[in-house]
Amino acid sequence: MTGSNTDFLLAVEALTVSFDGFKAVDDLSFYVDEREIRVIIGPNGAGKTTVLDLICGKTRATSGSIKFRNRELTKLRENEIVQAGVGRKFQTPSIYDDLTVFENLEISYPRGRTVFGALTFRRDAAVRERVEEIAETIFLADQLERRAEFLSHGQKQWLEIGMLLIQDPDLLMLDEPVAGMSVSERVKTAELLHRIIRDRSVIVIEHDMKFVEDIARKVTVLHQGRILAEGPMSDVKANPKVVEVYLGH
Repeated sequence: MTGSNTDFLLAVEALTVSFDGFKAVDDLSFYVDEREIRVIIGPNGAGKTTVLDLICGKTRATSGSIKFRNRELTKLRENEIVQAGVGRKFQTPSIYDDLTVFENLEISYPRGRTVFGALTFRRDAAVRERVEEIAETIFLADQLERRAEFLSHGQKQWLEIGMLLIQDPDLLMLDEPVAGMSVSERVKTAELLHRIIRDRSVIVIEHDMKFVEDIARKVTVLHQGRILAEGPMSDVKANPKVVEVYLGH
């Protein structure tokens, strides 16, 4: 696989980032296909969140390349990476508690994202239709008029995913989406991710191995900023090195 290969949605090659001499990500290469769920697992401090920070432009790479639809991301600003089609959800939901579910989704609709767009924004039929469609996808169709602060923890996570989906990214990155969720919420979140990948790719960082087994087609195991193993979950679980540094704990 070379840098000239154009078949991948995302191509990360020889990616390195150093903080005061410490390599948080060390010569990392991996590739994500169209409509793929890729799960990244590994012990704390393995560099998982840093990889997402690098892809979305929050952290600058020391060296290496990140190509998204063959476009180099490492020189772009965060907002330009969002506009290119990369959406990122952090561990803590960043929703507007004092707004309704409908308003949270509406405010995330792409037309309202510039100052001019927000000033001239009108709640027309297309916006309402899109909001209702996303609400249906994230299991909140019957909660549209409810203020976000009154949602359960899991529903708040779904709402934030919905706020990203309404922007129609080609790649969605989720950092521990099921942390703190009930068992039933975790099951529904797995169902949600399978819906999402019908027309986009998802990268998930997760510690909940049962959830990983429910969603993963391909798993990348990071350890000390490098890939320790990669492949189907069944292979990864049977890998002695993975058991030793992560799964055996």
